[in-house]
Amino acid sequence: MIRNLCHLGLLLSISLTFPGFVSTAEADWIELVSGHKIEGDVLKQSNDYLLVDIGFEVLRIPLEQIRSRSKSEKTADSKTPVSKSKDKIYSVAELPIKSIKELARLYGEAVTLVQTPSGLGSGFIINERGYCVTNYHVVEKETRIAVTIFHRTANGEFQRRQIKDVEILALNPFFDLALLRIPQQKDFTFRTVYLAENDQQREGEEVFAIGNPLGLERSVSRGIVSTRNRNRQGIVYIQTTTQINPGNSGGPLFNSRGEVIGVTNMKLILGEGLGFAIPITYVKHFLDNRDAFAFDKTSPNTGYRYFDAPRRKTPVSEK
Repeated sequence: MIRNLCHLGLLLSISLTFPGFVSTAEADWIELVSGHKIEGDVLKQSNDYLLVDIGFEVLRIPLEQIRSRSKSEKTADSKTPVSKSKDKIYSVAELPIKSIKELARLYGEAVTLVQTPSGLGSGFIINERGYCVTNYHVVEKETRIAVTIFHRTANGEFQRRQIKDVEILALNPFFDLALLRIPQQKDFTFRTVYLAENDQQREGEEVFAIGNPLGLERSVSRGIVSTRNRNRQGIVYIQTTTQINPGNSGGPLFNSRGEVIGVTNMKLILGEGLGFAIPITYVKHFLDNRDAFAFDKTSPNTGYRYFDAPRRKTPVSEK
């Protein structure tokens, strides 16, 4: 059964499936934000739209109209490849493209608020054991760390839970990375994120961040990759137009598939849309070699803090 389509750059769609017309080896199910579904071959993917062959016509579907994308039931045996690191500390995957709204719903619970006596930042959980990545400067010179989890309850509402006695596992000041361990919770398991398989993102690709800018919890901001290899003090960063502010530090930068491609850590104060993130290659190197950066709580220099020097009183001039 064929129904009329109207697409003027924006697809006004209805549910369409055409058995026999599409190539079942490559067919995808595309669910729109309206709830309708389309089955077809994805011919091209850009930063703004997909070109989908439904057998007798090619449709141009804006990404903002796509809620989710997955393989059709006929190819359900071909699962998304997922692998883990050598010691299973994190997982990598090549996930299907989804809308930012859907990805934020899926992975928002894995993003945390990291608090210390001197300030706050963000972090993200990488495994069910409670391992959490953040920036070194978020926990620098601190040993008392608390993490706030935003757990979604059965009725769909977020439950804000602060967890104390968070342990520092590893620190790398040069790459500005830290690894924490959140104590296990008896009544729920941690939601986790996937790390990107590689750092093949390109300029112009859509990305988004979830974090706690200025303490505004669970904020989502959207942008593109401005450049993938901005050099600063001998380290390569991802430059992005995604809005990043104090409090975003340590939070994840996601691509349009929901894979973490970097850790947000700084911005240029005198400009807008000039944020930076530590590439996922550095993050995985830090995690794979975390024993080399292990935190030593017995060191006398661990968790130190200097007091501000007293100001010298200005003598009152005698008249």
